[in-house]
Amino acid sequence: MIGVSERAVQLAETILVGAAARGAHIAVAESLTGGALAATLVSVPGASDVFRGGAVTYATDTKASILGVDTVHLARTGPVDPIVAQQMARGVAELFGADYALATTGVAGPGPADGHDAGTVFIGVMTPEGAAATECHFVGDRDAVRVQTVERALELLLMALH
Repeated sequence: MIGVSERAVQLAETILVGAAARGAHIAVAESLTGGALAATLVSVPGASDVFRGGAVTYATDTKASILGVDTVHLARTGPVDPIVAQQMARGVAELFGADYALATTGVAGPGPADGHDAGTVFIGVMTPEGAAATECHFVGDRDAVRVQTVERALELLLMALH
């Protein structure tokens, strides 16, 4: 199990303060991070004022059945895809009634999967203006990729809040 990095907790604190000041709520959809993103957010006291909840949709079919990711698109591209990340973020925002949402999908490793090298990650960010996805290529072992994914997702959400 991966630990929560000090940097990630600092980012989460800043995000939660900023979201609370706006009266905004946050939700997360996770695949390769397996709940680590939600755990980082709730490690901050007072997170319940802002954090609505999260969904760990590790299996590909749950991305469709829980979050509403398009099944035809999933069949064509697999889960490691920018559109999937966007749809995951949009779906979890709707599911939890959140203004902002993050989604993580990718390959933590140790080897390639779904035609992508280990460390290939897409992070979806949903804001009131719409959804976007960022492609990342992280290095290191499985845990290092997951830690980097959580940190980068929080950085992207912080930028979206400003």
